[in-house]
Amino acid sequence: MQDELTLSELTTKARALLQDQNLGQLELSRHQLEQQTLEKDFWEHSTAQAVMQELSSLTQLQQQFATVQQLLDDIQDLEHLIDETQQSDGDQAGFIEELNKQEHILRKLVSNLEYTQYLSGEYDKLGCVFSIHSGQGGTEAMDWAEMVRRMYERYFEKKEWSFQLISETRGEEAGIKQAEYEVKAPYAYGFLKHERGTHRLVRLSPFNADNLRQTSFALVEVLPLLPPTDDSIELKDEDLEWKFSRSSGAGGQNVNKVNTAVELHHTPSGVVVRCQEERSQSQNKERALHKLKRILAQKKADEQELKLQTEKGEHTQASWGTQIRNYVLHPYKLVKDTRTGVESTQAEQVLDGDLDAFIDAAVRL
Repeated sequence: MQDELTLSELTTKARALLQDQNLGQLELSRHQLEQQTLEKDFWEHSTAQAVMQELSSLTQLQQQFATVQQLLDDIQDLEHLIDETQQSDGDQAGFIEELNKQEHILRKLVSNLEYTQYLSGEYDKLGCVFSIHSGQGGTEAMDWAEMVRRMYERYFEKKEWSFQLISETRGEEAGIKQAEYEVKAPYAYGFLKHERGTHRLVRLSPFNADNLRQTSFALVEVLPLLPPTDDSIELKDEDLEWKFSRSSGAGGQNVNKVNTAVELHHTPSGVVVRCQEERSQSQNKERALHKLKRILAQKKADEQELKLQTEKGEHTQASWGTQIRNYVLHPYKLVKDTRTGVESTQAEQVLDGDLDAFIDAAVRL
């Protein structure tokens, strides 16, 4: 769609994107995080890595807008040079070739950045915690969860997003029971929040001798990757109940010796968070608080989005357990989104991370 724009229309849209962004606030947020990294005891805090990730995301976004401005200046200069050489019967070929290159780069950047117009939610600009869970169905479902994991990894790679596997539970025979990632890219949460829900697969099962058709489910959860400085979610001490126990997993010499594992109950919402990944109780407490904030932020974002949809007379919000997409591999091949109606008969390409059409349509809802 973007390629249909003339160069003049493209530059007009690019300038509008720059005007719509609060670049001053973006620079202020980046500067505040940068100042934190200069503190003497910065690396002694467990939040140091998260601060660096948020700083990297803001810097990347800032650089993208700076590149757009530079491209606009370069294109304007090249157009003037082409006009001048045309009037003097000079050779325009080199200038035209360079103009085409700059135009191509600008089109790609504008295509990526224009979605920020649709991603205006409080947490949309952030990275995200992206989780995949196998549904009921044993090995078949766990294998499907592995396929979903691979599909999103390919999508992240094609978007050139930075992502890191945080936790994983393998299946006994094949596949995974769950996998959790941190996706560290500007607007990753805004793009991926609509992927939350149930993904349904229909195929001939490779796990039974009769090769029968099998339906499997995988659940996707997306939470905003809140920066440690975020104060949009207030936690009151009187609303928190802590329980401590001995860790049952990896964690160093303290495992099964001291109460390093924590369980946090948030009484107003009923949310329960358990953490045992870190070596000390204090680190697990901090990790649990961050996770609770992410869950409550997700609930807050859901409420805001539902309110907007209700005002517009729409109810398209996906939630945990809502079936959002069908992947049929037999008796025919078709991937179809149940919310937007977007579909593709190229099922293999979709499972290889070709999700742009589906995700872009959901963003525009």
